[in-house]
Order: sequence, then structure tokens, then C-alpha cells
Amino acid sequence: MREELLTILEKNSRIAFNELAVLLGTSEEEVLKELTKLEQEGIICGYHTLINWEKTSIEKVTALIEVKVTPQRGQGFDKIAERLYNYPEVRAVYLISGGYDLLITLEEKSLKEIAGFVSDKLSTLESVLSTATHFILKKYKDHGTIYNTPKNDEREVITP
Repeated sequence: MREELLTILEKNSRIAFNELAVLLGTSEEEVLKELTKLEQEGIICGYHTLINWEKTSIEKVTALIEVKVTPQRGQGFDKIAERLYNYPEVRAVYLISGGYDLLITLEEKSLKEIAGFVSDKLSTLESVLSTATHFILKKYKDHGTIYNTPKNDEREVITP
């Protein structure tokens, strides 16, 4: 039940308890009990809403920043990652393989604000060796959700 419950919730965290119970073949009480355990164990870390900001009047710029760092003795990358994820504008921090060590997802109102974060906060950290910034120009799919599904042309075809 646990894996199936998590899979359903990952796709739709707003699903009603009674629907979950039906899909899982159990009672609402059992679903609530299992959800509480998953939250207490830190398996479910939060519930989020995915927003297509392009359809609003709110300006948002998302950047992916690759960071090469010198890991700290005895702490590896964890202490550096902790320092980075505590900045409120940082949306995510990942330890990655390849030419860089960390990947940061950052959201701001403008390119200038992102550049300011990189130059004033990120690049000034003594453990940071180099960075590479990439801007998200358009989102097609995020967290398994397709943003703009192509609309079918429902006009009738007229041939001579």
C-alpha cells in the first residue's frame, strides 16, 4: 500500500482521502494513519502546487546554477549545501556527478537579481571554485506535468 499511496500522491496531492481509500482498497482511517506515519518518518516532506507562471502577470526567472566547490574536511559537501539551501531564493540544491559538484535552482524576479545572487552571495564563498549559470527559457514539462499540451485543430477540413 505504501508505494502505491506515494505514487498516487506524487501525481495529485489534493486527492481526497475517500478516493485514496477506494483506489487502495482500504479504509479512510488506514489511509490517514499511513499518511501520518509517512510524514513523521520524513518520507513525505511537503505538499506543493505546480504553477505555470507564464500564464500569470507575475515575472519569474528560473536559473540552474552549476557550482564547483572544495569540500570541507570531515563534512564533505553537506555543510556547503546547507549554507546554500538556507538562502530564501534558492529553491533546490542537488549533489551531482560530472564536471560540477552542486546544482542550485534559483528563482528571482529578474536576470539582474540572479546575477546579483551569483556575484554577491555565491561567488564570495571561499569554498566555491567556479559557477555556470543557465536560464530556463521555457518549461515544457515539470514534475511529470506537461505545461502546454498542443491543442487539436477541430476545424472541419474542406476540400474542393
